Amino acid sequence: MIVFDLKCSNGHIFEGWFKNRKTFDRQNKQALISCPVCNDTSITKKLSAFAIKPSQPLQKYNEQNYEELKKAGEQLSDFIEKNFDDVGSDFASEALKMHYGVSESRNIRGHSSSEEEKVLSKEGVDFVKIPLPVVKNNDSSDSNEP
Repeated sequence: MIVFDLKCSNGHIFEGWFKNRKTFDRQNKQALISCPVCNDTSITKKLSAFAIKPSQPLQKYNEQNYEELKKAGEQLSDFIEKNFDDVGSDFASEALKMHYGVSESRNIRGHSSSEEEKVLSKEGVDFVKIPLPVVKNNDSSDSNEP
């Protein structure tokens, strides 16, 4: 069973439960999925948060598990750094430009305020917030030591 966050063309957001992705695709193609608010059948999937259930309680994780999780986090951070353009504080405006076809779509990363995130959501721009570790600069010129 899989749960998708769905959105109709009128902007109503709801969730749907399906056997698998193929089931969703088939039902959506046949216009069998409708918005519970307005009955619109023009439905798209939204990006949604996900959770990973550990196979054992977190208290039982040992140092090896911690190191594996830390490595996975570092790999994710490296992937994002190498494959996404850093647009800094221009994230919201760049995302809107791509959404409306003013600029070419590409992978971007950056920062946005909660107000900017509300605007992006209202405009129908899908985005994912991923907290990344702060990378310490090993450049000795940044050090306060003599």
